[in-house]
Order: sequence, then C-alpha cells, then structure tokens
Amino acid sequence: MDTGELLALYEQMALIRRTEKAAHDLFLQGLVKGTTHLAAGHEAIAVGASAALREDDYVFATYRGHHHAMARGASPEECLAELMSRATGLCKAKGGSMHLTKAATHMLGSYAIVGAHLPMAVGAAWSAKLRGTGQLAVAFFGDGATNIGAFHEALNLAAVWKLPVLFVCENNLYMEYTPIADVTAVARPAADRAPAYGIPGEVVDGNDVVSVQEAVARLARRARAGDGPAVLEAETYRHFGHSRADPATYRPAEEVERWLKHDPLDIARGRLIEAGVSEDTVTAADERARAVVREAIEAAKNAPPPDPREAFTDVWADGGAAWRT
Repeated sequence: MDTGELLALYEQMALIRRTEKAAHDLFLQGLVKGTTHLAAGHEAIAVGASAALREDDYVFATYRGHHHAMARGASPEECLAELMSRATGLCKAKGGSMHLTKAATHMLGSYAIVGAHLPMAVGAAWSAKLRGTGQLAVAFFGDGATNIGAFHEALNLAAVWKLPVLFVCENNLYMEYTPIADVTAVARPAADRAPAYGIPGEVVDGNDVVSVQEAVARLARRARAGDGPAVLEAETYRHFGHSRADPATYRPAEEVERWLKHDPLDIARGRLIEAGVSEDTVTAADERARAVVREAIEAAKNAPPPDPREAFTDVWADGGAAWRT
C-alpha cells in the first residue's frame, strides 16, 4: 500500500470517528432518537476490509454498523440524518442507528438480532456462486455471535457448499457486558472454531488498517478462486460502552488505557509519518474530515422530518407495500 492509499484510508477513518463523536454529542442533546451503539475504535476493520473488496461485493453488519455503512459509501450527513429521524436519512428515518443500510452500494444492512445476518450472507454468497459473478459476501459480527447457533449453521453450510463468503469477527472482548473469555471454552472464539468446519481461521490486529486490508485481500482472492469460506478474527476494542445507556464501568481501567494507546488512527498516523508523510499533511486530512462532519451536522439538523406517507414505501423490492399472494 502506497502512502497515498494509506492517507486516504486514514482520512476515511477520521471521518468515521468524527461522525461517531457527533452521534454521541447529538444524543446527549436529545436530537438522536432511540439508542446508539458506537463503533469508535473499530474503524480500521471496516475501512481496511472495504479497501480490499470490490464495489459489487456484499457486506452485512451488526447494529454497531455506522463504520461499515460509511466505509461502503454512506455519507456522514446521510447517517446523522437517519439517527436524527430526518427525511434525508439513509433509510428515510425508518431504520435509525441499528439498521443503517445502503443497498445501492451493496451494503445490505445492519442487523439488531445477534448473528441473524450470518446465514443471510451465506445466501448472498450462494446466489453469487450460482450466477457466476465472482462476487464475495462478507459478514461482520461481534464476538458474542460466536456463541449463537446461526454462527455455526452459517459456517457449516458455507463450508459444505464451498461458498465465496468471509466471516469477519470484530472481537472487542465483550459480548455486551460479559467478557467473551468468561463464557467461551476456546481462546479465539471465532478463529479457533473454524477448523471444526474444515475452513481456515486467522487472527489479525483489527486496529491496524494495513494488516486488515492485507488479510481480507488475501482471503478474498482465495474465496474468488473457488477455495471456499474463511474466518478472520480481528482484535479490537470499543471506546464507549455497549450502548449509550452503558457507562462500561465493568472494564478494568488498565485494560481501557492499554487499548486506547492502540488506537486505529494513531497506528495509521504512525505508519504515515514513518513512511515520510509530513505531520502537516496528516493534520490536513483530519481537518478535512472535521469540516465535512461539521457541515453534515448542520445539514442534518436543518433537514425536514419524514413524510408519514413514506412509511409504506420500500417494504417490497418494487418500492411499495401492496400485499401479494
């Protein structure tokens, strides 16, 4: 990866981080409806993976999916407007924080039911294989989903049918409030279980955007070549609690401090400086991200509320809601 590419990824991560910060602040101001599950700290996984994918590859995410929606083309304004229940929102105010979706860019949704989207990614991969399109399906999920039946069902079918699907676990050490290590028999909840289904399982530093990009690119080539699915466990850490209602006091202070020093943006910035990119250039990327999000906040605040007549649009693929038999 050359420095131009890395700088672009750094700026995208900075844009996501600032959008997440805006979501946090707007929630505290009473402008975000419902709860939010922030992904600050997870940016390198979404951005690094997306950099390794084709534009027509399918992506499925969890309710902590702001970073994935933005990595696949959603703008800060679209996301913040959706969180604020505005007509200009990504889903026209129908989805909110937990259901960000941009089908036009093949980001096929964020799902609030833990693990529910993994079999859906398998279905998308099966479709791609049948149609011979060379497309890949990628399911991003948290460590807690590895103890859900759908995780095992999805891995099994993907292996049996040798499908072009990647299972990427964002292991942030906690399944909501419970440490994953306390309730799981293996050290690597995703990667250690992959061999049971005859597929490779790897672990990567999920806070290093370059390492994530390289791992996903390699596994994507393998899947497109017909060698079947793989599991990638990306180790990361969320900067906030599980949701806005969670102060995360159950996490040891020294653990939080250690992970905050391993920040995805700091790692990418360090790589850029080491490669000879000036501090001013990196700071300019930060400032561009800041300006975009500042404008997005104002645009979302000034956007109109949704038209109630829109409630029954986009229920079916034809854009309507008329029942059919």
